[in-house]
Amino acid sequence: MNIEEYKFIKVKVEDGLGIVTLDNPPVNVLNLEVLREIEDIMSEMEEDEEAKAVVITGAGTYAFCAGADIKMIQKLDPSKAEGIVRFGHRVFNKVENLSKPVIAAINGLSLGGGNELCMACDIRISSDRARFSQPEVGLGLIPAWGGTQRMARLIGKAKAKELIFTGEMITAQEALRIGLVNKVVPDGEELRASMDIARRITTRSAPLAVMAAKKAINEGLQKQSLEEALEVEVNFIKDIAESEDLREGLEAFFSKRSPRFKGR
Repeated sequence: MNIEEYKFIKVKVEDGLGIVTLDNPPVNVLNLEVLREIEDIMSEMEEDEEAKAVVITGAGTYAFCAGADIKMIQKLDPSKAEGIVRFGHRVFNKVENLSKPVIAAINGLSLGGGNELCMACDIRISSDRARFSQPEVGLGLIPAWGGTQRMARLIGKAKAKELIFTGEMITAQEALRIGLVNKVVPDGEELRASMDIARRITTRSAPLAVMAAKKAINEGLQKQSLEEALEVEVNFIKDIAESEDLREGLEAFFSKRSPRFKGR
């Protein structure tokens, strides 16, 4: 599939992985054009059969993404605020609900909307020099592209309130301790480490099973009770039970060979 060229984002498919690089110097801020490009790229990644997983990172070494463009906020007509918030929700929901794994390779600052983008990803791999913050309250705002909801789900209500109420900047090591990121690696190794995890998923795991597991987790978390969430799991296993991949996985196991999954 031919990848379209974008103004603020670089995209390539390499060894079965979609590599998406935010490239809006100097700190890769998010404006409406960048959000539109992210949305379009996620649609491309969904349809691209060569891309089995997606890695999102930032150009340069200073920032993964320093959040929303403050100049855009300064010029914002209050009557249009709700529309912009809903647009951000739509874009980050598209990242979160992509049928393929999405991994954030976090190099440098991950602030505000940039951190909200990270939290929409399935897995977050951080440079040991990265820093994280939701500084919106210092501007008289709140994290409104999903931050108030995703952060509480990731690290718990009390810690999310502390970080959002104070706008405190935390280190990669603290982000790992509280569960905001999955892994911390030496600075400069975050993209390679993210690609390694993506390749492990795409080469060793049945794609239908990974897709079903992702959907089951995401959809189950939206349910009001564990019983309702478990029904989501049941519904997905019904489809998986009839898949060719399951038969291949079992046959490979008993034959003591590597499975050859076909995604069906």
